[in-house]
This record gives sequence, structure tokens and C-alpha cells, in this order.
Amino acid sequence: MSKNYFEIKRAGINTTFQDQGRNNLYHIGIPFSGAMDNRNFQISNKLVGNDLNSPTIEFAYQGPLLKYFGDNINFAISGDVKFMVQKKNKVIEGNCYQSFTLENGDEIDIVTTNKSVYGYLAVSGQLDLNYQWSSCSINTKANIGANNGKKIEDGQKIYISKINKNLNDKKLNYINTKIENIRVIQGTNFDYFSDEGKNIFFEREFTVSKLTDRMGMRLEGPKIENIVDTNIKSEGLIKGVIQVPADGNPIIMLSDHGTIGGYPKIGVVISADYDKLVQLTPGSKIKFKKVELADAETLFKLYDLETQNLISQI
Repeated sequence: MSKNYFEIKRAGINTTFQDQGRNNLYHIGIPFSGAMDNRNFQISNKLVGNDLNSPTIEFAYQGPLLKYFGDNINFAISGDVKFMVQKKNKVIEGNCYQSFTLENGDEIDIVTTNKSVYGYLAVSGQLDLNYQWSSCSINTKANIGANNGKKIEDGQKIYISKINKNLNDKKLNYINTKIENIRVIQGTNFDYFSDEGKNIFFEREFTVSKLTDRMGMRLEGPKIENIVDTNIKSEGLIKGVIQVPADGNPIIMLSDHGTIGGYPKIGVVISADYDKLVQLTPGSKIKFKKVELADAETLFKLYDLETQNLISQI
């Protein structure tokens, strides 16, 4: 067993291990899962010299308090996060998008995210985790992934192997931007909704509900009228699809969503907006903007190029 490890003194609200998830398993009912904010996930790994798909610690709102034991190691935190590093004789105010060196006995205190939801902690080494279907990503609803599919807990130890001894500090000048207009393409059941319901969907404002987690984001606002049927035969779902149940309040499927669902689908959030969508906190206001499929594909290519450009600057 590795001599390098973290001891979890406070686990935080919803702290899990995540990589980029599982693909090609929808047909047997296994969700994709993976990091909610893929751009910040990749940046955190690049800052410590890891492969971009290396497992990280994803946290929501209040993060963990971790004490480190072992050889010197680098870590980085991405997102919009307040954190501190407790060293033997001083406390360092942490900066996101910058790597720091941890020494034996140092502590990382991830206090809170700032008007956002998710952040990522990466270390310059390989977290010693069990993989399930080629991924360590945890889905707590299905008990899938590392850590027996459960959230990280108080008192737990996280072992680290294959430490990268290159401890050069790295930094990226990057500011997370907020989003209010969420771009969508029409869903497969768009015609199930009245003209008034369609207008409400695209012209009125919705509020992110407190009933939001890694599985889905519930919205509150004006009701969207269905004129055909509020229940349909269960069909396949994808990340970002927007279902409207009988109460008329939209639900956006997120990374841990089920693979099938029986509510009519009015739209799908484009991939280029997904990372910013998941960072919206309860109470945030959003509006939907319609785009065509070809535009959505172009926007995603541009977003991906922008992400790769940011990574190349590290």
C-alpha cells in the first residue's frame, strides 16, 4: 500500500471521484456519469501534469478538508472556489488554476464554491482507485464506480501511487464566466406542446430549483402546457435533454441521469453550454434560446477548440 495518502477530516457535501465517465454502455442501462464540468476537470489535471482523463476529486458547494501524508506532491483546484493551504507555520490563501506543492502534514481546506456548484481537486499522481467498466466515476444513485459507488466520507484515506516528481508550479489565467441564456435544439416531442407553451419555453424566465443534483436539474416558473400526452412510452435519454412532466415544470437531465424516461422532451441543451449550465446554483435565473442542430455542432467545435487552447497555455 502506498505511503502517500490523504486523510479526510471533513468530506464536504457531495464529494466523489470522477473522470470522463463511461461510454457505449447506455444499451445496458449504465449512465455515462463523469465530471459535471468537463472543461474544469481537464484543466485541473493539466495543471499537475496528469493525463487529461485522470481521476480527480469533484466536490459541490463545501468541499473536503484533507490532511496529506507522504512525499512532496503538487495539487491544483479548478473552478470558482475559496480554499486554504495549512502548512506547518503559515496559512496560504489558495488561488484556483494554479498548482501548489504539498508537504507531509499539510492540509487543504476547500471552504466553498463561489456562486457556482462544482470544483475539482487534482494531484500529481495516480489516485489508487477501483475501476468499473473502464471508469472510476461514481454514480451514488446506482452505487457504481470507485469507493463502492458511494460519496467520500469523513475519516476515509485516499491513497496515491506513481507520484509525478516534476514539481514545477503551473498557472493559468482564466476566469469562469456565468451564463443566463441556455441554447437548445428542439426535442423529439416538441409538437406535444401548445403554441403558448412553446412561447413560454423560449420567452419566459425559469428558476433553478433546490431539487437539483448530479442526476437532474429541476426548474420552476410558468407552466408549459402539453396538448397531446404528458406520459409517453419510455425512450432513451441523453445528457442535457429537457423533459416536461405533468406539472409543466421542465427537468434537465444531467450526468447521472437514467438511460430511459417517459416524459415528453421539449428540447436539448447544446453541448457547448453544458459545463456552464451545471454551475448554476439554486435560485439562478435562466432563459432558453433556440438554435438549429448545425449551429449547435459548430458551437461545440468552437467550445472544444477554446478548451484545448486553454489547456495548451498551461
